Amino acid sequence: MLRIAVPNKGSLSEPAAAMLREAGYRTRRDSKELVVRDEANGVELFYLRPRDIAVYVGSGTVDCGVTGRDLLLDSGSAATEVMELGFGASTFRYAARPGTASTLEDVAGHRVATSYSGLVEKHLADHGVSAQVVRLDGAVETAITLGVADVIADVVETGATLRGQGLEVFGDPILRSQAVLVRDETSTELAAVEVLRRRLLGVVTAREYVMLDYDCPADLVDRACAVTPGLESPTVSPLQNREWVAVRAMVPRGVTNAVMDELYELGARAILVTDITACRL
Repeated sequence: MLRIAVPNKGSLSEPAAAMLREAGYRTRRDSKELVVRDEANGVELFYLRPRDIAVYVGSGTVDCGVTGRDLLLDSGSAATEVMELGFGASTFRYAARPGTASTLEDVAGHRVATSYSGLVEKHLADHGVSAQVVRLDGAVETAITLGVADVIADVVETGATLRGQGLEVFGDPILRSQAVLVRDETSTELAAVEVLRRRLLGVVTAREYVMLDYDCPADLVDRACAVTPGLESPTVSPLQNREWVAVRAMVPRGVTNAVMDELYELGARAILVTDITACRL
């Protein structure tokens, strides 16, 4: 039975559960449940602290799991990233009081406060910068105000919290993170992990694309298919009226209206957009 680690709380918890449900897996109904057994799909879900998931996967305690790329890299775990899941995006950056530092090299000799000490230590070492890393479990933004550090390294979204503490970001981002599926490369369940990966990929694709169906004059089908190339290629089917064909293609959500307008100008008719709840690729 495939053992999957799922975040039990935090910003990754509900999106991860929703994605697994859309992929056809049973998830917990009560936030107090720690283990859910899904006999129909041959999986067992273990609800764990997001920060611990990469460690459990890397040690082989579970076969795979959902966590953040930042947590994976910070853990130093042997777990391997399999795919991006399209949620939980964040940017990890350095910040300090104006005039303190403007480049990564300026961090040298300073104290850097962070909740991701493993990630920051590796980043500094990779760039040949020597600095003292101070590990904190939270409220990193106040570390400089309290005199614990000279620089901080933390997740930055709008930057409003940093500005409230009189700080500004500098240098290039340390990391751009999001939720990822990770696996244990030594697992005996790699075939089952691949089934999970393909199901999750189907959910990611369904969230990014819609299905577009339309009728098109046969002599214009090549031009119409150039407008709707599809995820792989469109499906073209003959109609009873041989002068027309039916076309089906998957189109990115963000361009749907523009594509429909262009098809209409080409002479296409009966244009139908359908949401995809899930697909198998």
